[in-house]
Amino acid sequence: MSSDESSNAATSERRDAVREKAQQVQARQSRLRVLRRTSLAAGILAVVAVTALVVTWTVSSSASRPTMSPANVVDDGFMVTGVTGVGLTTDDPGANGAVQDAQTPTPTPEPPAETEPTPTATPAETASVDIRVYVDYLSTGSRDFQVSNVQQLSDWVDEGAATLTYYPVAMLTAKSNGTKYSLRAAAAAACVAQHSPDYFFAFNNALLKEQPDVDSDGFTDTELADLAIATGLDGPKVVRSCIEKQSYASWAKTATERALKELPGTDGVALTGTPMVLVNGTQYVGALDDPKEFAQFVLTVASDTYYEETPTPTPTVTPTP
Repeated sequence: MSSDESSNAATSERRDAVREKAQQVQARQSRLRVLRRTSLAAGILAVVAVTALVVTWTVSSSASRPTMSPANVVDDGFMVTGVTGVGLTTDDPGANGAVQDAQTPTPTPEPPAETEPTPTATPAETASVDIRVYVDYLSTGSRDFQVSNVQQLSDWVDEGAATLTYYPVAMLTAKSNGTKYSLRAAAAAACVAQHSPDYFFAFNNALLKEQPDVDSDGFTDTELADLAIATGLDGPKVVRSCIEKQSYASWAKTATERALKELPGTDGVALTGTPMVLVNGTQYVGALDDPKEFAQFVLTVASDTYYEETPTPTPTVTPTP
C-alpha cells in the first residue's frame, strides 16, 4: 500500500472517531435534557399536589368547624339580668339628673278604681313591659338613646317593671376604615353576655358611652377586652380570650342578616336602622335623647296592653226567689 493510501485511511479513521465521539456527547446531552425536563415536571406536580392538599385541608377544616353561637341568646338577643358595674352618678349626663327633672313614672299602670261592688273575677297582676333594643355600637342614635335612658332603664329592670333585651347588630361594619369595628364590637358584647351575663348591661353601656367616631378605626380587640374587664366582670381571662379571638363574629354577622330580613315576633317587620326600640312590640319613634318622652311612651303602651289583656268582669247573677 502506498503512503498516500495509508495517510487517507488514517485521516478517515480519525474523522470516524471524532464523529463517534460527537455522537456520544450529543446523546449524553440529550439524556441530560430529558432528565432535567422530567425532574422539572415532577417538581411541578409535587407542588400542585401539596397545594391541593393544603387547600383541601383548609376547606374541610373550615367546613367541619361549626359557627359558634352564644348559649344564652334568645332570638339573637340578650336579656339584661343585672345592672351591676354601670356606675351611674348624679353628674352623668342623661342619667339621674335628666330623669329626675323629667319625674318619669314607673311604667306599670295602676288598675282602675272600682266605684261599686262587682265582679266575681279579679284582674291578673300587671305583666312587666317588654323592651327590646336593636343596637349598633357605632350608631350615634344608639348612643343617644342609651346615654339618655340608662338610669330609668336600670331602675325599671331593678324594680321588675320591665324586661330589657338588647340585640347587637353590625349594620355599620363598613364605616371603620376596614377594621370591621361594628361587627367586632357586637361579637365582644356576645362574649360578655355569654361568660358574664350580669355585666352585659354595663359593657353594653360602656360600648355606647365610649363610642368611637364613625369612619375611625374604632377600638382594637385588645382595647375592647380592656373596656369589658374595666366593668369588673367575672372571668376576665375567658372574656378576653373570647373577644380577642373574635369567637362570635360569624354569629354577629348572621344575626344581623336575619334581623334585616325579619325581626322575631313582629309579623314581617325588618330592621331598617339603629336603634330600633320596641315596647311590647310597638316601635318607639320619638326623640332618642328625651327620657321623659320615652317614659311616657312606655307608660302609654303598658296601659294599653293592660286594658287589652284584662278580662271583662262577669257580673254575678242572683236567682230571683
